[in-house]
Amino acid sequence: MAAAIRYAMRNVGQTATNPSVATLIVRDDGDGPRIVGRGVTAVGGRPHAEPVALAEAGALAKGATAYVTLEPCAHHGRTPPCAAALVDAGIARVVSAAADPDSRVDGKGHAILAAAGLAVTSRLMADEAAETISGYLNRHRRKRPEVTLKLALSADGKLGLKGQGQVKITGPITNAQTHLARTRHDAILVGAGTVLEDDPRLDCRLPGLADRSPTRIVLDPRLRTPAEMSVVRTARETPTLIASFADADPNKRAALAAAGVGFVACEADPQTGRIALPELLEDLAARGMASVLVEGGAETAAAFLDEDLVDRLVLLRGEAVIGEDGIASPIDIAAARRRFQLVRQYRFGADHAFEFARRES
Repeated sequence: MAAAIRYAMRNVGQTATNPSVATLIVRDDGDGPRIVGRGVTAVGGRPHAEPVALAEAGALAKGATAYVTLEPCAHHGRTPPCAAALVDAGIARVVSAAADPDSRVDGKGHAILAAAGLAVTSRLMADEAAETISGYLNRHRRKRPEVTLKLALSADGKLGLKGQGQVKITGPITNAQTHLARTRHDAILVGAGTVLEDDPRLDCRLPGLADRSPTRIVLDPRLRTPAEMSVVRTARETPTLIASFADADPNKRAALAAAGVGFVACEADPQTGRIALPELLEDLAARGMASVLVEGGAETAAAFLDEDLVDRLVLLRGEAVIGEDGIASPIDIAAARRRFQLVRQYRFGADHAFEFARRES
């Protein structure tokens, strides 16, 4: 199952509305277990992992064990449910990890298998498998995408310098990890202030992964983003959405649309006058998005924290010292430890990375 969970990571962020699930078909003819079929949810979400693994296994699937990172689906679409495909292939035993909260599945897949006489073992390494599909699970549980907030902090807890554009805080190893994290999310989100200040590209620039850049979302209720910004100039190459109010300048809207930018209509928070973030996330979930990486800046990060919308928090601490004139982070490592659960730490060269998760009640 651990191998299946690792294999499921292959297409995380690339399977549209479906989670990235893996299936391994394993058989033992007396010489020890061997994998005879592998499958992972295809880019775009179809086909599912089970039929891919069964096709590779062929006749060797009969009498074998299938390890699946999510309960096999039970609902009929244009193709039969995966649970039925496992039965038809002659699989003898199914071991599954995470439970599927989709009401069309939620135990029904296991029921199909058991009714056909297959041995079923469920919830093996369920927590580990759930982490690879946490966005999908969050979208079902909270009706919004999972939000990961990433902040790079200087040694003195600053995010940058006002009016100075991008300030180098972390090193190349950490920066490469950031680009890898982008590929595993459906969208990357920043505020208009970050776009105007830094003119970021917000894409993945790792060799061989350029085509895995997520959709870019800019919070810009009054359409301050000019057409010469990088996210606009490259909007036809990497999908770009601007979250704005319906009454924003129609001429600016037309100019941005002509460059290939899309729009998400937003409501205003009655207290702050800013974009109502819970409603925005609901709309993103309706578009099929399950995971959003928020990369700043300070105002946007503070807004998500204040609304209790951060499910995962990644703090990257570099060695640079910015000084008293720097932009203070809305949360530091000490505060994060009090509010969130520390799940892992890394050392990337001279930098330290801290990953936190929401404390579940």
